[in-house]
Amino acid sequence: MSTEDKKFTRRQILRWVGGGLLFNATGTVLYDPIGRLIRPVNDRLGEAMLSQRLIPEIELGDHVDLGKLIVNSFDGTPKIDLANFRLQVTGQVNKPLRLSMDDIRRLPYESQITQHVCVEGWAAIVQWGGVKLSDILQIAGVKPTARYVYFTSADGYYESWDLASAQHPQTLLAYQKNDAPLPPENGAPLRLASPIKLGYKLSKWVTAVTVTDQLMTKRGYWEDQGYDWFASI
Repeated sequence: MSTEDKKFTRRQILRWVGGGLLFNATGTVLYDPIGRLIRPVNDRLGEAMLSQRLIPEIELGDHVDLGKLIVNSFDGTPKIDLANFRLQVTGQVNKPLRLSMDDIRRLPYESQITQHVCVEGWAAIVQWGGVKLSDILQIAGVKPTARYVYFTSADGYYESWDLASAQHPQTLLAYQKNDAPLPPENGAPLRLASPIKLGYKLSKWVTAVTVTDQLMTKRGYWEDQGYDWFASI
């Protein structure tokens, strides 16, 4: 692929579609003030279109196998001390939580085989196992004023979701992949997994879940560079 061919990658197209960026004749990215103005409209449209319906799971067979994930990381694979690991759930909740992995594994187990779709142009069929994020939020007791959920990762990555997407029945905090413990490079001990969002929304190495009543200035690592915030599939 030539330099000219690389100017408009799949990531760049998503930036343009999401509103907020445009390109000059040389392919250089420029911030688009008009795109920034329409971004709230895109967000509200995405929320309005969200359904709590289940995405059909994929049945494995002669022509369908569990795939491998391409390893992408914000700043390398962090080293996490599992003995001292605690998932913190704070913000607009009645009962803040600090959950060890043993605490999380005692919660009802959920497994699903769905497609993981990356904006870079690849996809993989993956078996995810873990706990429904909605179960954890229910234990914490989300306040009526809550609208958004922020995720903080051990490598410094950050992400935000609307509350309805976080409570979707197929949104998991996964600790298992393809019937085996989740590998460190794929986000162990905990990562987001959901068939309703593009891959860059599915944070790895999640250490904190913060429930809020408004979006903060920093919406997400890639979103702050112009990518679509809702990123639904």
